[in-house]
Amino acid sequence: MPPEEVPTSWRGGWLLSARHCASPNHGARPVGAHIDLIVVHSISLPPGEYGGPEVEQLFTNTLDWKAHPYFEQIRGMEVSAHFVIRRDGELVQFVDVEARAWHAGASHWQGRDNRNDDSIGIELEGLEGDTFEPAQYQTLARLCTELALRYPVKYIAGHEHIAPQRKQDPGPGFDWMRLRRELGWVAGCFPESVAGDKRTWPSR
Repeated sequence: MPPEEVPTSWRGGWLLSARHCASPNHGARPVGAHIDLIVVHSISLPPGEYGGPEVEQLFTNTLDWKAHPYFEQIRGMEVSAHFVIRRDGELVQFVDVEARAWHAGASHWQGRDNRNDDSIGIELEGLEGDTFEPAQYQTLARLCTELALRYPVKYIAGHEHIAPQRKQDPGPGFDWMRLRRELGWVAGCFPESVAGDKRTWPSR
């Protein structure tokens, strides 16, 4: 097959298998950014309510701040993630992976600060401390595999690990060992607290 006819999963930094819902909340990555980290988050709006359009509205700056009392607490926030995985496993992409999404905030992991610069943010529809659906783990594993084929992904961590003083998501309801089994990645890819052993990074 000629090179120009080789099938691809991507169009630029957009994954073709995802539903696209472009967010304005992004910026350029620093020159030479080494995209080696996947950050797992959880989100639901209002908290604990699933299936509505509010997360997409938040990430696209169209949320009606008056629609629920909780929204006053986040009024004016301009945030995004590269991907959201809904409870039924649907994958939605908001930001080109080549760009810098606004998901991590002040953060530190593996000796580097400001991990928005060189990470990919994935939000799971869910509540920190609550459990997640089998379809979400399946989609997350497929997505991580796609990303690792495209970028030098070396680590995967929760928001709680890279910003422990500020964040607790995805929380204790997230089954890290299940994700590790589905991915087949070595323990060194994961935070020590969830990896199950302390082997360093050799290979997948």
